[in-house]
Amino acid sequence: MTAIPEGDWRAEVKERLEAIWGEAPGLGSWIATADHKRIGMRYLYTAMAFFALGGLQALLMRTQLADARLELLDPETYNQLFSMHGITMMFLFAMPALSGFGNYFVPLMIGARDMAFPRLNAFGYWTLLAAGIFLYSSFLVGNAPNDGWFNYVPLANREFTPGINIDFYVLGLIFLGISSTGGAINFIVTILKLRAPGMTLIRIPIFVWGELAMALQIIFALPALSLAAVLLFLDRTFGFNFYDAAAGGDPLLWQHLFWIFGHPEVYIVALPGFGIASAIIPTWVRRPMIGYTYIVIGELAVALVGFGVWVHHMFAVGLPNITYSFIALASFMVAIPSAIQVFAWLATLVAGRPRLATPLLFVLGFIIIFVVGGVTGVMFASVPFDQATTDSYFVVAHLHYVLVGSAVFPIFGALYHWGPKMTGRLLDARLGKVSFWLMFVGFNVAFFPQHTLGLLGMPRRVYTYEAGLGWESHNLASTIGAYLLGLGILVTLVNWYWSKARGVPAGDDPWLGETLEWYSTSPPAHYNFTTIPTVRAREPMWDQLELRGGAQPPEEGGRTLTGGHLTLSTSLLDGRPQAVVHMPQASPWPFILSLTLMAFFYALLLQVWVVAVVAVLASAAAVAGWFWPRGQTQET
Repeated sequence: MTAIPEGDWRAEVKERLEAIWGEAPGLGSWIATADHKRIGMRYLYTAMAFFALGGLQALLMRTQLADARLELLDPETYNQLFSMHGITMMFLFAMPALSGFGNYFVPLMIGARDMAFPRLNAFGYWTLLAAGIFLYSSFLVGNAPNDGWFNYVPLANREFTPGINIDFYVLGLIFLGISSTGGAINFIVTILKLRAPGMTLIRIPIFVWGELAMALQIIFALPALSLAAVLLFLDRTFGFNFYDAAAGGDPLLWQHLFWIFGHPEVYIVALPGFGIASAIIPTWVRRPMIGYTYIVIGELAVALVGFGVWVHHMFAVGLPNITYSFIALASFMVAIPSAIQVFAWLATLVAGRPRLATPLLFVLGFIIIFVVGGVTGVMFASVPFDQATTDSYFVVAHLHYVLVGSAVFPIFGALYHWGPKMTGRLLDARLGKVSFWLMFVGFNVAFFPQHTLGLLGMPRRVYTYEAGLGWESHNLASTIGAYLLGLGILVTLVNWYWSKARGVPAGDDPWLGETLEWYSTSPPAHYNFTTIPTVRAREPMWDQLELRGGAQPPEEGGRTLTGGHLTLSTSLLDGRPQAVVHMPQASPWPFILSLTLMAFFYALLLQVWVVAVVAVLASAAAVAGWFWPRGQTQET
């Protein structure tokens, strides 16, 4: 550790760290940055842009269905809209938004100066953006994916969908998979190896556990989806027959591979949302979470058991009954660890002194909505009920109660909870409450009637329906609710941008939070902390008074690490310091590599094989540039 003279040591340490970690303004820095906070904000802004696009698609569909026999949209346009709506909300909004909060706050919460692989982090973002542009460019040529986000074969085979619609889908998902896999590896290594000294496994914040569970699920679930997409691309492009029953293939192979990813995907979205709820509740009820250990075990158990329930999406395809029995049992079981977390949240709320500020309102809304979705989810574990309601609007209602409840409401709660930390400004509390009530009422008006629509026989994925079936009033209510929900979302977006420019300064710890992100300035400096703290409690900001000055003194265990681009590596179990890690500098190569990959996927789409080979060579050159030694630390 560099010797620090007595006196105003904090100012000198900050000056040294800023010289080491600071990034100059300008386009070059904007492209090359590896700062996890800037990357996290980009994930959030990009996710919100795609959220707006997905929401617009939803409003167009709901307008089309507001009454019988409307002709606002033709069938092909409707198919493209509902397919891209699902793809957008799953892959381009929920996962990136939750990864954005993870990118921003995981290093801060565990006392690290950056993610384990900063350049891989930047590459993950640029690849996400490139893949999103790739998918949405399909609208420019009128060939967006049109067989649903699930993309079932044989409908998705070239025989039935001859255009490039499905080629956009399979190549786009493979492209997105590169981003998600790299990000998951980065989270796992960061959480397990870069925690502050003293942060043992039982002191890791629950939000960080949620991000770790999400990353582990991505690593084990995403390869199935990528494999399914590769096989379908080979079928469509080169005449392979993996999914052609007449040639010895099996169309059910797609469903198995897709849902082996698709159901864990629900928990990939839900588990970080659970973590957000567990981060917000203690701060706003002024007491630690009850049942910390059980919540953590519950998160990991959900992640594990979630891999054993994929076939409940296939209860109507005619598999052997013995298979249904095992999957139904697992589907009932997965409710238990989820319920443990719900009871822990409720117990903490009852035992504490809740302050009904906007972040806590969104968490309460999340709990109510998620419980309703969880109850209908358990209903689907019953094979007869599932077979009776499969492909009906009851499934649509359940899906949105689970996913919007577990993702959208926690995300918006997090914007109000952590927004002051990210921007240094307080959001308007009155607008926040207006936004919550519009969203909560609008959501329930939009999606609760869809349970009844499903029980009345309305199938999902239809673009119109006949009059006199008893569906009109429910669909009209659903459409009105969708517009209310959209208005509530718009209020928060306006609140965010207005407050970022003109809001009241927040201070470093406006809510008197308990975890280490409140140890940094608002917004945090490039180097995160003046000193990397030594953690001695699960709620360090409440229990370690020396942290409240924003820089734990060296004599109390703070480490300045002003000798370079450095952070600490600690032991897996008990957070003992093991090494000083030299972190990579900013680099433009992740951005360049994402561009070469984008060219490669467009070449595959258009079957221009010469360009594909050139893009592969350019990608190899970008990788070489990434790792080429230039007198600074490279990722290895």
